[in-house]
Amino acid sequence: MKVKLILPALTESKSPFWRPIKYSLFPPLGLASLAGFLAPDDEAEIVDDHVERLSTDDTPDLVIIQVYITNAYRAYVLADLYRAKGCFVALGGLHVTSLPEEAAPHANALFIGPGEQTFPEFLRDFRAGEPRPRYVSTQGRTIQKLPRPRRDLIKRSLYLVPNSIVVTRGCPQHCDFCYKDAFFANGRSFYAQRVDEALAEIARLPGRHLYFLDDHLFGDRRFAQELFAGMRGMGRLFQGAATVDSILRGDLIERAAEAGLRSVFVGFESLRPENLRASNKKQNLARDYRAVARRLHDLGIMINGSFVFGMDHDDEDVFDRTVDWAVENGVTTATFHIQTPYPGTRLFERMQTEGRMTTYDWDLYDTRHVVYRPARLSPERLKKGYDSAYREFYKWSNIGRGALTHESVKHQAKHFCYAGGWKKFEPLWNLVIKTQRLALMTPLLEGVLSRVEKPAGPGEAAPGISATMTGGAGLG
Repeated sequence: MKVKLILPALTESKSPFWRPIKYSLFPPLGLASLAGFLAPDDEAEIVDDHVERLSTDDTPDLVIIQVYITNAYRAYVLADLYRAKGCFVALGGLHVTSLPEEAAPHANALFIGPGEQTFPEFLRDFRAGEPRPRYVSTQGRTIQKLPRPRRDLIKRSLYLVPNSIVVTRGCPQHCDFCYKDAFFANGRSFYAQRVDEALAEIARLPGRHLYFLDDHLFGDRRFAQELFAGMRGMGRLFQGAATVDSILRGDLIERAAEAGLRSVFVGFESLRPENLRASNKKQNLARDYRAVARRLHDLGIMINGSFVFGMDHDDEDVFDRTVDWAVENGVTTATFHIQTPYPGTRLFERMQTEGRMTTYDWDLYDTRHVVYRPARLSPERLKKGYDSAYREFYKWSNIGRGALTHESVKHQAKHFCYAGGWKKFEPLWNLVIKTQRLALMTPLLEGVLSRVEKPAGPGEAAPGISATMTGGAGLG
Protein backbone atom coordinates (compact mmCIF):
# COMPACT_ATOMS: atom_id res chain seq x y z
CA MET A 1 0.00 0.00 0.00
CA LYS A 2 1.30 3.45 -0.92
CA VAL A 3 0.71 6.04 1.82
CA LYS A 4 1.39 9.77 1.66
CA LEU A 5 1.37 11.81 4.88
CA ILE A 6 1.18 15.57 4.33
CA LEU A 7 1.67 18.59 6.56
CA PRO A 8 0.28 21.46 4.45
CA ALA A 9 2.00 24.81 4.78
CA LEU A 10 0.40 27.31 7.11
CA THR A 11 -0.70 30.31 5.09
CA GLU A 12 1.67 32.74 6.82
CA SER A 13 4.69 30.53 6.09
CA LYS A 14 4.36 31.30 2.38
CA SER A 15 4.31 35.05 2.96
CA PRO A 16 7.41 36.98 1.81
CA PHE A 17 7.11 38.98 5.06
CA TRP A 18 7.27 35.96 7.39
CA ARG A 19 10.37 34.30 8.79
CA PRO A 20 11.16 30.98 7.09
CA ILE A 21 13.34 29.76 9.97
CA LYS A 22 10.20 29.44 12.11
CA TYR A 23 8.95 26.74 9.75
CA SER A 24 12.30 25.00 9.47
CA LEU A 25 12.61 24.24 13.18
CA PHE A 26 10.86 20.91 13.78
CA PRO A 27 9.87 17.99 11.54
CA PRO A 28 6.24 16.71 11.57
CA LEU A 29 6.72 14.25 14.40
CA GLY A 30 2.99 13.53 14.67
CA LEU A 31 2.91 12.17 11.13
CA ALA A 32 6.07 10.15 11.75
CA SER A 33 4.36 8.64 14.80
CA LEU A 34 1.32 7.61 12.75
CA ALA A 35 3.62 6.12 10.11
CA GLY A 36 4.99 3.84 12.82
CA PHE A 37 1.70 1.89 12.69
CA LEU A 38 2.07 1.05 8.99
CA ALA A 39 3.07 -2.43 7.84
CA PRO A 40 6.72 -3.10 6.90
CA ASP A 41 5.80 -3.58 3.25
CA ASP A 42 3.80 -0.34 3.00
CA GLU A 43 5.45 2.39 0.95
CA ALA A 44 5.28 5.58 3.03
CA GLU A 45 6.28 9.18 2.41
CA ILE A 46 6.10 12.25 4.63
CA VAL A 47 5.95 15.64 2.89
CA ASP A 48 6.28 18.88 4.86
CA ASP A 49 4.93 21.62 2.62
CA HIS A 50 6.76 24.28 4.66
CA VAL A 51 10.25 23.13 3.69
CA GLU A 52 9.96 21.15 0.47
CA ARG A 53 8.10 21.13 -2.80
CA LEU A 54 4.81 19.25 -2.64
CA SER A 55 4.10 17.36 -5.83
CA THR A 56 0.50 16.27 -6.47
CA ASP A 57 1.19 14.24 -9.61
CA ASP A 58 0.98 10.95 -7.72
CA THR A 59 -1.98 8.72 -6.81
CA PRO A 60 -1.33 7.10 -3.42
CA ASP A 61 -3.74 4.54 -2.02
CA LEU A 62 -4.06 6.55 1.17
CA VAL A 63 -3.45 10.24 1.87
CA ILE A 64 -3.24 11.43 5.50
CA ILE A 65 -3.36 15.21 6.01
CA GLN A 66 -2.72 17.01 9.31
CA VAL A 67 -4.87 20.13 9.66
CA TYR A 68 -4.22 23.24 11.77
CA ILE A 69 -6.44 26.28 11.68
CA THR A 70 -4.19 28.41 9.46
CA ASN A 71 -3.42 25.61 7.01
CA ALA A 72 -7.05 24.46 6.82
CA TYR A 73 -7.88 26.03 3.47
CA ARG A 74 -4.78 24.59 1.79
CA ALA A 75 -5.44 21.22 3.44
CA TYR A 76 -8.96 21.17 1.98
CA VAL A 77 -7.67 22.05 -1.50
CA LEU A 78 -5.16 19.21 -1.36
CA ALA A 79 -7.76 16.81 0.00
CA ASP A 80 -10.22 17.67 -2.77
CA LEU A 81 -7.49 17.27 -5.40
CA TYR A 82 -6.52 13.79 -4.24
CA ARG A 83 -10.12 12.67 -3.80
CA ALA A 84 -10.85 13.74 -7.37
CA LYS A 85 -8.13 11.29 -8.42
CA GLY A 86 -9.81 8.47 -6.55
CA CYS A 87 -7.42 8.45 -3.57
CA PHE A 88 -8.76 7.78 -0.08
CA VAL A 89 -8.18 10.90 2.03
CA ALA A 90 -8.20 11.07 5.84
CA LEU A 91 -7.98 14.33 7.77
CA GLY A 92 -7.07 14.84 11.41
CA GLY A 93 -5.60 17.38 13.79
CA LEU A 94 -6.66 20.26 16.00
CA HIS A 95 -8.88 22.04 13.48
CA VAL A 96 -10.65 18.87 12.33
CA THR A 97 -11.42 18.00 15.93
CA SER A 98 -12.82 21.48 16.59
CA LEU A 99 -14.88 21.72 13.39
CA PRO A 100 -15.53 18.21 12.05
CA GLU A 101 -18.61 19.27 10.08
CA GLU A 102 -16.51 21.81 8.17
CA ALA A 103 -13.86 19.23 7.35
CA ALA A 104 -16.18 16.32 6.51
CA PRO A 105 -17.00 17.30 2.87
CA HIS A 106 -13.28 17.20 2.06
CA ALA A 107 -12.46 13.74 3.44
CA ASN A 108 -13.33 10.08 3.24
CA ALA A 109 -12.52 9.73 6.93
CA LEU A 110 -11.92 12.03 9.88
CA PHE A 111 -9.86 11.49 13.04
CA ILE A 112 -11.30 13.29 16.05
CA GLY A 113 -8.83 13.81 18.90
CA PRO A 114 -5.44 12.11 19.31
CA GLY A 115 -4.78 9.28 16.86
CA GLU A 116 -2.63 6.76 18.74
CA GLN A 117 -5.61 4.45 19.34
CA THR A 118 -7.90 5.33 16.41
CA PHE A 119 -5.32 5.17 13.61
CA PRO A 120 -4.51 1.45 14.06
CA GLU A 121 -8.25 0.77 14.17
CA PHE A 122 -8.72 2.71 10.95
CA LEU A 123 -5.89 0.81 9.22
CA ARG A 124 -7.52 -2.51 10.06
CA ASP A 125 -10.83 -1.30 8.64
CA PHE A 126 -9.19 0.20 5.57
CA ARG A 127 -7.32 -2.97 4.71
CA ALA A 128 -10.58 -4.91 5.14
CA GLY A 129 -12.31 -2.53 2.75
CA GLU A 130 -14.68 -1.23 5.43
CA PRO A 131 -13.38 2.16 6.64
CA ARG A 132 -15.77 4.30 8.67
CA PRO A 133 -16.25 8.02 7.96
CA ARG A 134 -15.29 9.07 11.47
CA TYR A 135 -12.93 7.77 14.17
CA VAL A 136 -13.35 9.38 17.58
CA SER A 137 -10.76 9.02 20.34
CA THR A 138 -12.35 8.35 23.73
CA GLN A 139 -11.17 5.81 26.29
CA GLY A 140 -7.96 3.81 26.45
CA ARG A 141 -5.62 6.66 25.53
CA THR A 142 -1.96 5.91 26.06
CA ILE A 143 1.42 6.53 24.48
CA GLN A 144 3.00 3.54 26.18
CA LYS A 145 4.14 0.47 24.24
CA LEU A 146 3.54 2.12 20.87
CA PRO A 147 5.60 1.63 17.70
CA ARG A 148 8.52 3.99 17.37
CA PRO A 149 8.08 7.06 15.16
CA ARG A 150 9.32 6.53 11.60
CA ARG A 151 12.22 8.93 11.86
CA ASP A 152 13.69 7.40 8.72
CA LEU A 153 10.96 9.27 6.80
CA ILE A 154 12.10 12.64 8.22
CA LYS A 155 14.45 14.67 6.02
CA ARG A 156 16.75 15.81 8.82
CA SER A 157 18.80 18.24 6.73
CA LEU A 158 15.74 20.47 6.26
CA TYR A 159 15.37 21.27 9.98
CA LEU A 160 17.34 23.19 12.58
CA VAL A 161 16.06 20.89 15.35
CA PRO A 162 15.52 17.41 13.86
CA ASN A 163 15.84 15.86 17.33
CA SER A 164 12.36 16.78 18.52
CA ILE A 165 10.58 14.39 20.85
CA VAL A 166 7.29 14.05 22.75
CA VAL A 167 7.12 12.02 25.97
CA THR A 168 3.76 13.23 27.33
CA ARG A 169 0.46 14.09 25.68
CA GLY A 170 -1.80 16.99 26.59
CA CYS A 171 -1.62 19.19 29.67
CA PRO A 172 -3.08 19.01 33.20
CA GLN A 173 -4.16 22.67 33.04
CA HIS A 174 -7.44 24.00 31.59
CA CYS A 175 -6.88 27.51 30.24
CA ASP A 176 -9.90 29.00 28.46
CA PHE A 177 -7.92 30.07 25.38
CA CYS A 178 -6.27 26.70 24.74
CA TYR A 179 -7.29 24.07 22.18
CA LYS A 180 -6.33 21.25 24.53
CA ASP A 181 -9.65 20.59 26.23
CA ALA A 182 -11.49 20.32 22.89
CA PHE A 183 -8.83 18.07 21.36
CA PHE A 184 -8.74 15.69 24.33
CA ALA A 185 -12.48 15.72 25.09
CA ASN A 186 -14.17 12.43 26.06
CA GLY A 187 -11.04 10.91 27.55
CA ARG A 188 -7.82 11.50 29.44
CA SER A 189 -6.32 14.92 28.72
CA PHE A 190 -2.83 14.28 30.08
CA TYR A 191 -0.76 11.10 30.12
CA ALA A 192 2.90 10.10 29.91
CA GLN A 193 5.13 7.56 28.21
CA ARG A 194 7.02 4.91 30.15
CA VAL A 195 10.31 6.35 31.35
CA ASP A 196 12.35 3.48 29.93
CA GLU A 197 10.72 3.94 26.52
CA ALA A 198 11.38 7.67 26.61
CA LEU A 199 15.04 7.15 27.50
CA ALA A 200 15.42 4.56 24.75
CA GLU A 201 13.99 7.02 22.20
CA ILE A 202 16.38 9.72 23.41
CA ALA A 203 19.31 7.31 23.10
CA ARG A 204 18.37 6.66 19.45
CA LEU A 205 18.79 10.33 18.51
CA PRO A 206 22.21 11.43 17.23
CA GLY A 207 24.09 14.43 18.57
CA ARG A 208 23.56 16.22 21.86
CA HIS A 209 20.67 18.63 21.34
CA LEU A 210 17.01 17.71 21.97
CA TYR A 211 13.77 19.67 21.95
CA PHE A 212 10.83 18.34 23.96
CA LEU A 213 7.65 19.46 22.19
CA ASP A 214 5.46 18.50 25.15
CA ASP A 215 2.93 21.12 26.21
CA HIS A 216 4.10 20.71 29.81
CA LEU A 217 7.20 18.58 30.30
CA PHE A 218 6.92 18.95 34.10
CA GLY A 219 3.19 18.11 34.23
CA ASP A 220 3.65 14.64 35.75
CA ARG A 221 6.14 15.27 38.54
CA ARG A 222 7.03 11.62 39.22
CA PHE A 223 7.55 10.89 35.53
CA ALA A 224 9.67 14.03 35.09
CA GLN A 225 11.85 13.19 38.11
CA GLU A 226 12.57 9.72 36.77
CA LEU A 227 13.15 11.02 33.26
CA PHE A 228 15.66 13.64 34.40
CA ALA A 229 17.39 11.11 36.64
CA GLY A 230 17.76 8.80 33.67
CA MET A 231 19.09 11.59 31.46
CA ARG A 232 21.85 12.60 33.86
CA GLY A 233 25.14 11.50 32.41
CA MET A 234 23.80 11.25 28.85
CA GLY A 235 25.51 14.53 27.91
CA ARG A 236 22.36 16.01 26.41
CA LEU A 237 21.40 19.66 26.01
CA PHE A 238 17.66 20.14 25.79
CA GLN A 239 14.85 22.66 25.62
CA GLY A 240 11.21 22.32 26.62
CA ALA A 241 8.18 23.98 28.19
CA ALA A 242 7.13 24.41 31.81
CA THR A 243 4.57 26.40 33.78
CA VAL A 244 5.28 29.16 36.27
CA ASP A 245 4.15 27.09 39.25
CA SER A 246 6.17 24.02 38.22
CA ILE A 247 9.34 26.13 38.15
CA LEU A 248 8.72 27.53 41.62
CA ARG A 249 7.58 24.29 43.27
CA GLY A 250 10.10 21.87 44.76
CA ASP A 251 13.41 21.00 43.12
CA LEU A 252 12.23 19.67 39.77
CA ILE A 253 13.73 22.55 37.81
CA GLU A 254 17.12 21.88 39.44
CA ARG A 255 16.86 18.22 38.46
CA ALA A 256 16.06 19.28 34.89
CA ALA A 257 19.07 21.58 34.81
CA GLU A 258 21.34 18.77 36.00
CA ALA A 259 19.95 16.59 33.20
CA GLY A 260 20.74 19.23 30.58
CA LEU A 261 17.84 21.72 30.41
CA ARG A 262 19.26 24.95 29.00
CA SER A 263 16.23 26.85 27.70
CA VAL A 264 12.57 26.78 28.73
CA PHE A 265 9.35 28.13 27.25
CA VAL A 266 7.27 29.75 30.02
CA GLY A 267 3.69 30.90 29.54
CA PHE A 268 3.61 34.10 31.60
CA GLU A 269 0.79 35.32 29.29
CA SER A 270 -0.19 38.41 31.33
CA LEU A 271 1.14 40.58 34.13
CA ARG A 272 -2.43 41.34 35.30
CA PRO A 273 -4.00 38.86 37.77
CA GLU A 274 -7.45 39.86 36.47
CA ASN A 275 -6.56 38.48 33.05
CA LEU A 276 -5.17 35.26 34.48
CA ARG A 277 -8.30 34.75 36.57
CA ALA A 278 -10.63 35.46 33.64
CA SER A 279 -8.79 32.98 31.39
CA ASN A 280 -8.69 30.24 34.09
CA LYS A 281 -4.88 30.27 34.13
CA LYS A 282 -4.91 29.38 37.81
CA GLN A 283 -1.38 28.01 37.82
CA ASN A 284 -0.02 31.57 37.39
CA LEU A 285 -2.14 33.29 40.03
CA ALA A 286 -0.34 34.55 43.13
CA ARG A 287 2.99 33.50 41.63
CA ASP A 288 6.06 35.73 41.71
CA TYR A 289 7.17 36.07 38.08
CA ARG A 290 10.42 37.73 39.15
CA ALA A 291 11.21 34.73 41.33
CA VAL A 292 10.69 32.49 38.28
CA ALA A 293 13.21 34.53 36.30
CA ARG A 294 15.74 34.58 39.15
CA ARG A 295 15.52 30.85 39.71
CA LEU A 296 16.04 30.10 36.03
CA HIS A 297 18.90 32.60 35.74
CA ASP A 298 20.64 31.07 38.76
CA LEU A 299 20.54 27.72 36.99
CA GLY A 300 21.80 29.15 33.71
CA ILE A 301 18.52 28.38 31.93
CA MET A 302 17.45 30.79 29.21
CA ILE A 303 13.82 31.95 29.13
CA ASN A 304 11.50 32.08 26.14
CA GLY A 305 8.62 34.04 27.61
CA SER A 306 5.12 33.89 26.13
CA PHE A 307 2.86 36.96 26.46
CA VAL A 308 -0.67 37.57 25.19
CA PHE A 309 -2.07 40.99 24.32
CA GLY A 310 -5.73 41.93 24.04
CA MET A 311 -7.19 40.22 27.09
CA ASP A 312 -10.18 42.00 28.58
CA HIS A 313 -8.21 43.86 31.25
CA ASP A 314 -5.47 45.08 28.90
CA ASP A 315 -5.31 48.79 28.20
CA GLU A 316 -2.96 51.23 26.48
CA ASP A 317 0.04 50.57 28.73
CA VAL A 318 0.11 46.77 28.37
CA PHE A 319 2.64 46.76 25.53
CA ASP A 320 5.34 48.97 27.04
CA ARG A 321 4.83 47.50 30.51
CA THR A 322 5.22 43.93 29.26
CA VAL A 323 8.31 44.67 27.18
CA ASP A 324 9.94 46.60 30.02
CA TRP A 325 9.27 43.75 32.47
CA ALA A 326 10.67 41.15 30.09
CA VAL A 327 13.84 43.13 29.39
CA GLU A 328 14.41 44.06 33.04
CA ASN A 329 14.04 40.42 34.09
CA GLY A 330 16.42 39.01 31.51
CA VAL A 331 13.94 37.14 29.33
CA THR A 332 16.13 35.88 26.48
CA THR A 333 13.50 35.59 23.77
CA ALA A 334 9.87 36.65 23.84
CA THR A 335 6.92 35.29 21.89
CA PHE A 336 4.12 37.83 21.74
CA HIS A 337 0.59 36.93 20.68
CA ILE A 338 -2.61 38.78 19.93
CA GLN A 339 -5.31 36.91 21.83
CA THR A 340 -6.99 34.57 19.35
CA PRO A 341 -10.25 32.78 20.17
CA TYR A 342 -9.80 29.38 18.51
CA PRO A 343 -12.89 27.33 17.62
CA GLY A 344 -13.63 24.73 20.26
CA THR A 345 -12.26 26.79 23.15
CA ARG A 346 -14.25 28.37 25.96
CA LEU A 347 -12.84 31.74 24.90
CA PHE A 348 -14.33 31.31 21.41
CA GLU A 349 -17.71 30.35 22.87
CA ARG A 350 -17.71 33.40 25.14
CA MET A 351 -16.72 35.78 22.37
CA GLN A 352 -19.46 34.38 20.14
CA THR A 353 -22.04 34.69 22.91
CA GLU A 354 -21.00 38.31 23.48
CA GLY A 355 -21.13 39.05 19.74
CA ARG A 356 -17.47 40.07 19.63
CA MET A 357 -16.14 37.89 16.79
CA THR A 358 -15.40 39.99 13.70
CA THR A 359 -14.16 37.39 11.18
CA TYR A 360 -14.11 33.65 10.58
CA ASP A 361 -11.32 33.77 8.02
CA TRP A 362 -9.09 31.03 9.47
CA ASP A 363 -6.04 32.41 7.65
CA LEU A 364 -6.11 35.31 10.11
CA TYR A 365 -6.15 33.11 13.23
CA ASP A 366 -2.36 33.19 13.54
CA THR A 367 -2.07 35.32 16.73
CA ARG A 368 -0.79 38.20 14.56
CA HIS A 369 -4.21 39.54 13.50
CA VAL A 370 -7.16 40.83 15.51
CA VAL A 371 -10.21 38.65 14.82
CA TYR A 372 -12.48 39.89 17.63
CA ARG A 373 -13.49 43.15 19.30
CA PRO A 374 -11.18 43.85 22.30
CA ALA A 375 -12.71 45.18 25.51
CA ARG A 376 -10.47 48.20 26.21
CA LEU A 377 -8.47 48.69 23.01
CA SER A 378 -9.41 49.32 19.43
CA PRO A 379 -8.43 46.54 17.00
CA GLU A 380 -6.05 48.99 15.31
CA ARG A 381 -4.36 49.90 18.60
CA LEU A 382 -4.00 46.25 19.56
CA LYS A 383 -2.33 45.38 16.26
CA LYS A 384 -0.07 48.43 16.41
CA GLY A 385 0.94 47.67 20.00
CA TYR A 386 1.70 44.04 19.18
CA ASP A 387 3.97 45.02 16.29
CA SER A 388 5.65 47.65 18.46
CA ALA A 389 6.31 45.13 21.26
CA TYR A 390 8.31 42.90 18.92
CA ARG A 391 10.30 45.84 17.55
CA GLU A 392 11.10 47.21 21.00
CA PHE A 393 11.99 43.93 22.66
CA TYR A 394 14.41 42.95 19.88
CA LYS A 395 16.14 46.32 19.52
CA TRP A 396 19.89 45.88 19.94
CA SER A 397 19.78 48.22 22.93
CA ASN A 398 17.15 46.08 24.69
CA ILE A 399 18.93 42.84 23.82
CA GLY A 400 21.98 44.37 25.47
CA ARG A 401 20.00 45.55 28.51
CA GLY A 402 18.51 42.11 28.94
CA ALA A 403 21.91 40.45 28.67
CA LEU A 404 23.38 42.70 31.35
CA THR A 405 20.82 41.51 33.92
CA HIS A 406 22.85 38.30 34.27
CA GLU A 407 25.74 38.07 36.70
CA SER A 408 28.36 36.21 34.69
CA VAL A 409 29.99 37.38 31.47
CA LYS A 410 29.35 33.95 29.95
CA HIS A 411 25.62 34.18 30.66
CA GLN A 412 25.52 37.73 29.28
CA ALA A 413 27.22 36.60 26.08
CA LYS A 414 24.93 33.59 25.81
CA HIS A 415 21.82 35.80 26.11
CA PHE A 416 23.13 38.34 23.61
CA CYS A 417 24.12 35.74 21.01
CA TYR A 418 20.94 33.69 21.29
CA ALA A 419 18.52 36.62 21.12
CA GLY A 420 20.51 38.46 18.47
CA GLY A 421 21.10 35.37 16.39
CA TRP A 422 17.41 34.48 16.45
CA LYS A 423 16.10 37.84 15.28
CA LYS A 424 18.87 39.87 13.68
CA PHE A 425 20.37 37.69 10.95
CA GLU A 426 17.56 37.04 8.49
CA PRO A 427 19.77 36.95 5.36
CA LEU A 428 22.03 34.33 6.97
CA TRP A 429 19.09 32.15 8.00
CA ASN A 430 17.57 32.43 4.52
CA LEU A 431 20.85 31.38 2.91
CA VAL A 432 21.32 28.42 5.24
CA ILE A 433 17.75 27.25 4.65
CA LYS A 434 17.89 27.60 0.88
CA THR A 435 21.17 25.72 0.65
CA GLN A 436 19.88 23.06 3.06
CA ARG A 437 22.77 23.56 5.45
CA LEU A 438 20.84 23.84 8.71
CA ALA A 439 22.81 20.92 10.13
CA LEU A 440 25.87 23.18 10.12
CA MET A 441 24.14 25.41 12.68
CA THR A 442 23.65 22.64 15.23
CA PRO A 443 27.17 22.90 16.77
CA LEU A 444 26.65 26.65 17.11
CA LEU A 445 23.30 26.09 18.84
CA GLU A 446 24.85 23.55 21.18
CA GLY A 447 27.65 26.00 21.99
CA VAL A 448 25.21 28.74 22.93
CA LEU A 449 23.27 26.25 25.05
CA SER A 450 26.35 25.17 27.02
CA ARG A 451 26.02 25.26 30.78
CA VAL A 452 26.23 28.51 32.73
CA GLU A 453 26.44 28.50 36.53
CA LYS A 454 25.61 31.36 38.86
CA PRO A 455 28.91 32.78 40.15
CA ALA A 456 29.50 31.42 43.63
CA GLY A 457 29.83 33.93 46.44
CA PRO A 458 32.44 33.68 49.18
CA GLY A 459 32.09 30.36 50.93
CA GLU A 460 29.30 29.21 48.62
CA ALA A 461 29.19 26.12 46.44
CA ALA A 462 28.06 26.56 42.88
CA PRO A 463 24.34 25.76 42.63
CA GLY A 464 23.30 22.35 41.44
CA ILE A 465 21.68 19.15 42.61
CA SER A 466 24.90 17.98 44.24
CA ALA A 467 25.32 21.17 46.25
CA THR A 468 21.73 21.91 47.16
CA MET A 469 20.62 18.37 47.96
CA THR A 470 23.66 16.51 49.23
CA GLY A 471 25.98 19.25 50.46
CA GLY A 472 28.65 18.37 47.91
CA ALA A 473 30.17 20.59 45.27
CA GLY A 474 27.98 21.61 42.31
CA LEU A 475 28.60 20.14 38.90
CA GLY A 476 30.35 22.49 36.49
